[in-house]
Parts: sequence; C-alpha cells; structure tokens
Amino acid sequence: MRYRRAHVAGGTYFFTVNLADRSSHLLVERVDALRETVRQVKDQHPFEIVAWVVLPDHLHAVWTLPPADADFSTRWMLIKAGFSRRVEPGEFIRASRLRKGERGIWQKRFWEHQIRDDEDLARHIDYVHINPVKHAHVSRASDWPYSSIHRYIRSGDLLSDWAASSEPILSHGERVE
Repeated sequence: MRYRRAHVAGGTYFFTVNLADRSSHLLVERVDALRETVRQVKDQHPFEIVAWVVLPDHLHAVWTLPPADADFSTRWMLIKAGFSRRVEPGEFIRASRLRKGERGIWQKRFWEHQIRDDEDLARHIDYVHINPVKHAHVSRASDWPYSSIHRYIRSGDLLSDWAASSEPILSHGERVE
C-alpha cells in the first residue's frame, strides 16, 4: 500500500518528526547539528519556518513552501539524512534497516497536516509553542530554548509569560506536588 500525502504547492503544513528511540535526548544534545542541517537544506530547498520546537525525542514544525513547490518530503529526507551523518553511529538498528544500510536514528515516517485557514494555523503555532510545557520540560513555554516562541516574543506577537504553568517543574521534568 502506498502512503498518501497532501501535496499543495505553496502550502503551509504542520509536521511531527520522531526519533526511533523515544527515550533518547539526541535532538537537544545535538541541536547545533540539527540547526546546521536545517540551514543547509533551506539554502538548497527554500521554505519558511513559521514555527518550530525541538524536544529531546521529537520535533514539531510549521512550514510554508514556496509557490509552485509542494515537496516537503524531500526536505525532511535531507534533514533527517544530514543530521544522521553528523551523529556518531551507535544507535540500535533493526535488521531490516541494517540490510538496507540505513541508520536507526529517526522513525521512518513523519506526520503532516495541511493547514486549512488562519484559525488552523494559529492553533498549530500554539501547539508547537506549548509542547515543552505539555511534556513537563518547563513551566513557561518561553523557558524552553529550542523554540521559535522566542522570535514571536521578540516581535511582540506573544508575551514572555504566554501559557505559563502555575505548577513549578523540577529540572528533570517532574511537576512539584
């Protein structure tokens, strides 16, 4: 069966991309490698980053593609491959991937949602920015360093205490009772 994706030239999309090992912290441990990879892919295959958050084991992004371009899959393939090349081997690799010479860093697929309208866009940008709070990494979205929320705060579109939790969080992510 062939997996179908919506491809709309110039479209705006929300993505979720996961590491294969969901207990890993590789994305934040190697966030500079991820940033450099994204920069290189954007140079070769432009797109606008509307919102982005990197968590230890997954990331969420909202992109807008250029007019006449609907190929987000190639961009994700290049980002995943480029990041993988920057990370030393050592991860668990399933036999099926090993036979194909593939790494085991990323889940094979990613999830995408085509943004339908301004309300849908606002809801997904909020989802991206609240995710570190949702996963109990921080009590204020603005305290998470790997998020586009900082750009929104600098531009005046969000306040630094936007979506702040009233519950303190310990450094290892547990909420204080």
